[in-house]
Amino acid sequence: MGHWCPEWVPGPFPATRRRGPERAVIELVPKELFFTKGVGKHREKLTSFELALRAAGIAACNLVRVSSIFPPGCKILTKADGVRRLKPGQVTFVVMSDAATREAHRLIAATIGVAIPRDRKLFGYLSEHHSFGENEETAGDYAEELAAEMLATTLGLDFDPDKSWDEKKEVYRLSTQIVRTQNVTQTAVGDKNGLWTTVIAAAVLVG
Repeated sequence: MGHWCPEWVPGPFPATRRRGPERAVIELVPKELFFTKGVGKHREKLTSFELALRAAGIAACNLVRVSSIFPPGCKILTKADGVRRLKPGQVTFVVMSDAATREAHRLIAATIGVAIPRDRKLFGYLSEHHSFGENEETAGDYAEELAAEMLATTLGLDFDPDKSWDEKKEVYRLSTQIVRTQNVTQTAVGDKNGLWTTVIAAAVLVG
């Protein structure tokens, strides 16, 4: 029985077709992405998630979650510019974190961190983190730290995992190999009337 491989796959990214002896391989490497976040509240959990997607501006897309590589040379767009690039029904790849609760006054967080190498021909890392009881700064710093550590191990940098994030950032800064870390984080407190509260944070790959 033969293997089926498409000649062309529709999507938001330029497709490069590479032919081998037996099949064609489609390479989809995004050149741009944007970060977004949102909160939704509703008596139904699924609807609260939908409302969070709407707040983030990505509800009209068919979202496909992917793991966490920041593509070489990828440009970061503003949320407004990124959302304008989307079309209803479009298959859209995202690195996404989400958390939900229906416990009144419970603090939840969803965050995406990114670490980008100075050499833009190399890839970086995106990290997902969700938590309960962490404020925006704590959750965001943790996501940045996760992404930076993954990139540091790829680059062969020495670091002490027991050091604080501030100490690690200084090591990375002095190394000159990691040029940038940042995060996008959404927090919310569980609805006092027991509605489902959902938070999301996402890196959306658009072109």
